[in-house]
This record gives sequence, C-alpha cells and structure tokens, in this order.
Amino acid sequence: MEFKKRYAARAGVEGTFSQADRVVGLRRTRYIGLAKTHLQHVVTAAATNVLRLVAWFEEVPRGFTRRSALARLALTRV
Repeated sequence: MEFKKRYAARAGVEGTFSQADRVVGLRRTRYIGLAKTHLQHVVTAAATNVLRLVAWFEEVPRGFTRRSALARLALTRV
C-alpha cells in the first residue's frame, strides 16, 4: 500500500515533466549560463501551470491511459 501511494506521487510528477517536455520544450534550453537557464525553467513551469489552468477552466478531460490491443479485445463481448 505504501508503494502505491509513493508511486502515485511519482506518476504525477512524471506526467508534469512529460507535458512540459512535449508542449513547451523543457529538455532544451536556449541559453548558456545557470542564471538564464534557471529563468527559462521558471518561465516554462509558469507556462505549464497556465496551460493546466486553462484546461481546468474549460473542463478539458485529462488524457486516458492507452489500452493494449489484447486488453481492448478482452473488453469486447461476442
């Protein structure tokens, strides 16, 4: 049970990083130097939060976990 709680928190963080990477390009920085890179990361985090707020206000549903072909086949009833 403890593992599930800890993993749920990690899954949320991984989802946040994934969204930041896909939408606003978190993995690459445009600048050289720690101060400017930090500033870009802070702005990227703020942009991600704004995007999430907009989605929340517009009641956009969160993405669903992909189901494998075998799981989809198991759900079909003949």
